[in-house]
Amino acid sequence: MSLHAVEHRKRLAETYPWTSAPLIVGAPMRVMSGPELAVAIVRAGGLGFIGPGLKPESTAADLEAVKSLLKETPLGASTGQLLPVGVGFQAWNGDLEEAARAVAAYKPSAAWLFAPRDGQPELDKWTDRLREASPDTQIWIQVGSFGEALDAAKSSSRPDALVIQGAEAGGHGRANDGVGFVTLLPEVADAVRSAGISLPIFAAGGIADGRGVAAALGLGAAGAVMGTRFLASKEARIAPGYQNEVIRAADGASSTTRTQLYNHLRGTFGWPEAFSPRTIINKSWEEHQAGASFDEVKKRHDELLKQGDAAWGPEGRTATYAGANIGLIRSVDDAGTIVEQARRDAIDIIRSLNEFSSAPGRKE
Repeated sequence: MSLHAVEHRKRLAETYPWTSAPLIVGAPMRVMSGPELAVAIVRAGGLGFIGPGLKPESTAADLEAVKSLLKETPLGASTGQLLPVGVGFQAWNGDLEEAARAVAAYKPSAAWLFAPRDGQPELDKWTDRLREASPDTQIWIQVGSFGEALDAAKSSSRPDALVIQGAEAGGHGRANDGVGFVTLLPEVADAVRSAGISLPIFAAGGIADGRGVAAALGLGAAGAVMGTRFLASKEARIAPGYQNEVIRAADGASSTTRTQLYNHLRGTFGWPEAFSPRTIINKSWEEHQAGASFDEVKKRHDELLKQGDAAWGPEGRTATYAGANIGLIRSVDDAGTIVEQARRDAIDIIRSLNEFSSAPGRKE
């Protein structure tokens, strides 16, 4: 397993020449992963993804902003004809043709696909169209179950990379059949390799620092994805009240849950049943669980939303999507600092584990 992962890491370094090892990736969080965050991650040697925007046309506007940021301060590393950022698309409600136009015009280094309504056939349609628009743009597919992973790996429109999202992840993950990446990733890696398929695999879900990065690498991941940690970055496109709650909250097992309630309170309906978002709980959840009707909870939610940042927090009522790793996030930092610190810590951990290679009694 380790030799396959090492080879994948070498290939990724060639594909994304500005990156440093271990490769740390910024997830395409909807709206909150904007141009400033993606570019900051890239400047620190990572791969930053822009998330879906409020409307399909937002992707092109964000990619144009990336071009402007890189023109003002060039990266200093060769990126060829591709923009050194990735872009994410929600398949179930995305506009494929609008996405293809943006990818054709700006040629991002990678396109991350997730949340299909109709499973792998829908992702194949997106993959084929985006490859037609920009053949050199790598296609990444996010999965959260063993079956999804094998469907993607064995597809005739196989992606260039798989992102294995563990159940600890924030935002929308598997509603009922998700597990942590500690078990899911190696099982997928073994099955993919047994099928004779060579595919880099990334770990996502609950990673907040170098400890999570080192763990992911030890499981055979080619790199590590962080999402919630970057909500607490200075470059995130996020309301102060939301960001403060990510810093305040702890004990993700008891302070977060998966529910469609907050989607519905925000007026978002139609998510495929297989997916449900993890959010920090607040008054809306507590009162709904206690028996308050949706209409009453909605009324209170909308009234508090008018007060801005007061809508978040223990007494708040609106969505605060975040992962179960919130107890590991205690400060707002520059995205570049987050990437560099996680990389240094992961390397230190891996070096410290080398002592076992020369431990007394070890058999060669």
